[in-house]
Amino acid sequence: MILKMCSSYYDASGIMKDLDDGEKMKFEQIIQGMAASSLRCIAFAHKQISEKDQEHDMEQKKIEEDGLTLLGLVGIKDPCRPGVKKAVENCQNAGVNIKMITGDNVFTAKAIAIECGILRFGQDMSGAVVEGVEFRNYTPMERMEKVDKICVMARSSPFDKLLMVECLKQKGHVVAVTGDGTNDAPALKEADVGLSMGIQGTEVAKESSDVVILDDNFASVATVLRWGRCVYNNIQKFIQFQLTVNVAALVINFVAAVSAGEVPLTAVQLLWVNLIMDTLGALALATEKPTEELMTKPPVGRTEPLITNIMWRNLLAQALYQIIVLLTLQFKGESIFGVTEKVNDTLIFNTFVLCQVFNEFNARKLEKKNVFKGIHRNKLFLGIIAITIVLQVVMVEFLKKFAGTERLNWGQWAKCIGFGIVSWPIGWIVKWIPVPERPFLSYLNMKKMQGLPTPFSFILKKSPTLIGV
Repeated sequence: MILKMCSSYYDASGIMKDLDDGEKMKFEQIIQGMAASSLRCIAFAHKQISEKDQEHDMEQKKIEEDGLTLLGLVGIKDPCRPGVKKAVENCQNAGVNIKMITGDNVFTAKAIAIECGILRFGQDMSGAVVEGVEFRNYTPMERMEKVDKICVMARSSPFDKLLMVECLKQKGHVVAVTGDGTNDAPALKEADVGLSMGIQGTEVAKESSDVVILDDNFASVATVLRWGRCVYNNIQKFIQFQLTVNVAALVINFVAAVSAGEVPLTAVQLLWVNLIMDTLGALALATEKPTEELMTKPPVGRTEPLITNIMWRNLLAQALYQIIVLLTLQFKGESIFGVTEKVNDTLIFNTFVLCQVFNEFNARKLEKKNVFKGIHRNKLFLGIIAITIVLQVVMVEFLKKFAGTERLNWGQWAKCIGFGIVSWPIGWIVKWIPVPERPFLSYLNMKKMQGLPTPFSFILKKSPTLIGV
């Protein structure tokens, strides 16, 4: 902009010369070279005016912006923070597309994007780098077609940033936006997740955002993503574990009550199971720390169910095994082991609890076959397992009147542990069974939609988020 206003310049000897088109071209090449090296170029120029012109300009309250003399060009380097390139790589590996929206010119923006890892050398830049005015002038249809391919938008305004967020959301993407200025507030509000800067960010930006990055470092975005996935994954682990407990207990008591008129698990025992499995189980599974594997998985979509097909497979296999074992003990335990009814009921209760203890290991890994990987680093998990076993021993051996149990000998304890430990090979074997990608509950939704009038069926099929509502 400044170069266009100049009509002369000083050479290396300090002599003023006219700035013709050839010299302007040389200066433009210098500016582009600076920009290609991710330097922000600043031009310095001045203009001599007479006293008469000065009085006239003061009356007009504006100096004419032409006929300037170029003094020089300065390139300012704004280097990427350490760890930004690695954070961008981690996000891309996790299936997150990074888009840089900046006010810099195209050459500077492209160089910074390459330095950060958003763009790569040799990459096809057609459609990947655009200017804000170009994106703004697209038709709505063109924007929707091209927005996914855009990686860098240069010379952009806050409105362009907001426009891109709206387009991405219309296409069904989950959008996170970072910003620090007051002008970023509309985009931060419109995004699914707004992230503002804690040091350089304005109060307006912080109020409009959902997360404040205290160190102003983009690497913290990757940390937020990793921990968010970890929390979601831990919730899934606990749900799978808890559903296994509930399904097995419900079926066992229901079948026994219908067939024999008695329930093997008393109210006190069920309360005990709920206490140790809900409280201690949640604490054990919810405190798993994030692993690098979480950042290699694709992101979870808006409409994907919390209970996946993999979870259904795991919990149904474990619940089915527990139901078979415990119902066998209920109806044949006395004759098989030659014990009294009271001891047999204690065997059922003890086996049920120990099955949950061993299944807690299976719940650590929803998909991985090696459920013991990294377990030595989670001291809390091992401690909770130990506490659960100790409490169960106390419940069976020392609280007979309270729990309605009988003491078991070493052989009977070994049998209960044996029944429980079988859940490990079952968990390993069942993970070899492939599951369909389509969610199980979607089949039920399709049947429901077939019974709806045509307009409602059309709306549900075209608007997946409405199905979630």
